[in-house]
Amino acid sequence: MSDTHREPGTTDPSSVTRTDPDTDPDTGQDTGAVTGPGISPVRPPGGGADAPAPDVLVVGAGPTGLLLAGDLAEAGLRVTLLERRADTISNLTRALVVHARTLEQLDARGLADELVAGGHPLTGLRLFGGATLDPTALPSRFPFVLVTPQFEVERLLERRARRAGVTFRYDSEVLGLEQDAGGVTARVRDPRGVRSTRAAYLVGTDGVRSTIREALGLPFPGRSAIRSLVLADVRLAQEPDSPFTVNATSDALALIGSFGDGWYRVIGWNRHRQADDSVPADLDEVRTVTRLALGSDYGMHDARWISRFHSDERQVPDYRVGRVFLAGDAAHVHSPAGGQGMNTGLQDAANLGWKLAAVLRGRAPDSLLDSYHAERHPVGKQVLRSSGAIVRLALLHTPPGRAARALVAQLLNRLRPLSRRAMLNLSGIGIHYAAPPGAHPLTGRRAPDLRLADGRRLHALLRQGRFVLITPAGETTGQPDDRFLHTSWEGARRTALLVRPDGYIAWADDSAAPAERASALRDALSHWTGGVPAPEATQAPGGLTAGAHAVDTPAGP
Repeated sequence: MSDTHREPGTTDPSSVTRTDPDTDPDTGQDTGAVTGPGISPVRPPGGGADAPAPDVLVVGAGPTGLLLAGDLAEAGLRVTLLERRADTISNLTRALVVHARTLEQLDARGLADELVAGGHPLTGLRLFGGATLDPTALPSRFPFVLVTPQFEVERLLERRARRAGVTFRYDSEVLGLEQDAGGVTARVRDPRGVRSTRAAYLVGTDGVRSTIREALGLPFPGRSAIRSLVLADVRLAQEPDSPFTVNATSDALALIGSFGDGWYRVIGWNRHRQADDSVPADLDEVRTVTRLALGSDYGMHDARWISRFHSDERQVPDYRVGRVFLAGDAAHVHSPAGGQGMNTGLQDAANLGWKLAAVLRGRAPDSLLDSYHAERHPVGKQVLRSSGAIVRLALLHTPPGRAARALVAQLLNRLRPLSRRAMLNLSGIGIHYAAPPGAHPLTGRRAPDLRLADGRRLHALLRQGRFVLITPAGETTGQPDDRFLHTSWEGARRTALLVRPDGYIAWADDSAAPAERASALRDALSHWTGGVPAPEATQAPGGLTAGAHAVDTPAGP
């Protein structure tokens, strides 16, 4: 099951189709060939019965699982991705927007520009009650909100994962799992029967009804936030004033987002039509709720997809249990308000992937993996609160409630610091991780896409999947150290930064004394990598030269 659970009877004809999904006529192995817009058939290595055991099992081929599997495979690990859906059944694609921080992560994988080219960038994000947020001031290469369907994100991530050598196994349902000190064994039912698959680690990215979470016996506390939402992809006879239109009244709320190709995504809720998820929705119901909330149905016609669903607010208490991890909707689920669901799951994957790779390649201790829960669980809790606040404001229908919603909108529109903070958090740009006591103020912060001395961008350099050490021009690190890439500031900054593979600052130092800076760097590398470089590179970076002392906060690109 994917990152968002599939509803009975829903289809999405825009997703890619797979040909010859079972076997290659020459080798008898699973080909995994895919076709679709922009995709050439790719036949990844492995996948047959005699393939080596995977290092990591990823369960769930939604966006979170696809990004994680691709990251691990590009790091040289053997990865098997198990998906309960048959390869002929499309994934439910509720997500509509990609935020700036997610685009930065995709940029660090060479995928962002292609996604942006096929999407619809928004330079203003209107919320309920007339509140408008301005993403154009974001300190990012992507100062906008990108409207694009989830299946386009999945298409790029799947193509990357296949090219990296991920083994895909569709129609494969995990029935249970056992773990010990050496690994995890999953019992999997597929068309050939029930068999066991073993790996060093397993990650459940299998959605809100996660079988991995259930197998671990973990609770999923929370509640239903909003019932009987209808969702449709339609064509419109009349174009709305904005490519992203949203409004709420005392009776209904609705959102219309343009894909930029003549198709529109509609999400609506009618206070007087609270049906069970199993009750089919039709185009007349979508038209009605849109007229109630927006005053017009814009002549919608030719629906290619209609579904009904409900939205929960839930979070698992532990993202790690031994050698098993949860990410995406398997770990947290919340209302669609703000479009943060898919984005948060992709950030989970970006955080976990490099850590698993470091441990499995012997570059870091197993304890590094504990930082995944420590860093991502608070983010998931924050997203639950913010998305919940947005949807509760939208649903207020009493006169005092509507007045409160209007007041919040006025404050956001008039107080620039408040609206800027809201946009930073919604986009993910403002998300940071807790730093240990006494750490530099930049530790745990997102590293912007810095322009470096050799003309390259930091986020492009992160495509190599390694730490990046940035020092003032002229400073050296002594002997080579394969734990990081070394580069220099473009300008006269004196701060040294160690940037993690996921683009967050692991360590920063303003010391003017070479010995002090060298010692601090050694400590940081020991903490994050848990070891020393190869024998020929064990000398301390004592070659760091002194310079004028100045605290320097990295600026945006």
